[in-house]
Amino acid sequence: MTKVYLIRHGKTEWNLQSRYQGAHGDSPLLVSSYHEIAQLAKSLESVPIAHVYASPLKRARVTAQKLIDHLNRPIPLTIDSRLREFNLGKMEGMHFADVEAKWPEALHNFRHHPDKYDAELIESESFQEVIDRVGSAIKEFCRLNSDKNIVVISHGAALNATINALVGTPMAHLKERGGLSNTSTTILQTTDAEHFQLEQWNDTSYLHKTKVDPTDTI
Repeated sequence: MTKVYLIRHGKTEWNLQSRYQGAHGDSPLLVSSYHEIAQLAKSLESVPIAHVYASPLKRARVTAQKLIDHLNRPIPLTIDSRLREFNLGKMEGMHFADVEAKWPEALHNFRHHPDKYDAELIESESFQEVIDRVGSAIKEFCRLNSDKNIVVISHGAALNATINALVGTPMAHLKERGGLSNTSTTILQTTDAEHFQLEQWNDTSYLHKTKVDPTDTI
């Protein structure tokens, strides 16, 4: 059985500011995120990891490299452009409140009804396009690492949609599990690199947070 540890990058300045940060936006990790990456590494100390794969966007690349540094093991790292975040088109860099004021229906559907989301209006990727590219990458990584553990470091919107699709969730219900927190771990299992089971969703227990900031999962 292959296990895929899917990790959302550390929290960034734009995450904290409630700005949309997609495939064409990239703000620095917060100072606190480096501490959380160290906590993530500690949670993975006993896991033999065959390979780490990461999005080329800096917030994910830095998360991946810092994780490997903390693990202090010779783990190969591959940067794969298919793991980049959702291309958010016109929403890129905008505050959530400004997007809601300008495109209320599109934003509501993006957050709650992916099957009704109008990608053409926003000039963004569609959910299916994101699922196809990220899903193809994850399946390929599993074929290359049969019966091993791998780590995939990517982004909240892209991972959320793809993980749910891989376990068979219909498009209309992709958002029902809620968001993925920064520096969280979700685990999928597969025996054939085609069919996946969800072992763990959005685990952040190792971060030992006393309260969840509303910006942690957006």
